[in-house]
Amino acid sequence: MNELKPFDTRLAGLICTLSKALAVTIAKRLRACQQQNIKRQQAPDGTPYAPRKATLRNKKGHIKRAMFTKLRTARYMKASGSSDAAVVEFVGRVKRMAEVHHYGLRDRPSVRSPEVKYEERPLLGIGYKDIAMIENIILNYQL
Repeated sequence: MNELKPFDTRLAGLICTLSKALAVTIAKRLRACQQQNIKRQQAPDGTPYAPRKATLRNKKGHIKRAMFTKLRTARYMKASGSSDAAVVEFVGRVKRMAEVHHYGLRDRPSVRSPEVKYEERPLLGIGYKDIAMIENIILNYQL
């Protein structure tokens, strides 16, 4: 039994390394899918986001770009993997803003403005296409 102990610990280390590499691959692919969903202004299940308020949209010179353009960049949306999990999350100062929009909470756009109730716009999540993509990555994973 003692002569198999070094082999067993080495094998456990290799399995841990492989599972971490697989998790990193899955996390990066999930981040790409989440970025595409945000670019298309869709929730992970495919439903469109609630539109912005019409009063803001009608003023000339205001709001000409899509929502969350900077939020979907790799600078703010990080993908990481460990031997236990693959994680896609928002980091830094935008994490709070993303949480407010994701759950439809109340927040102040600036320090002196009144509180605003935001519509629920799910930014991160896993849909059926994402599950199929993860299954394909796992099945086709090469050593």
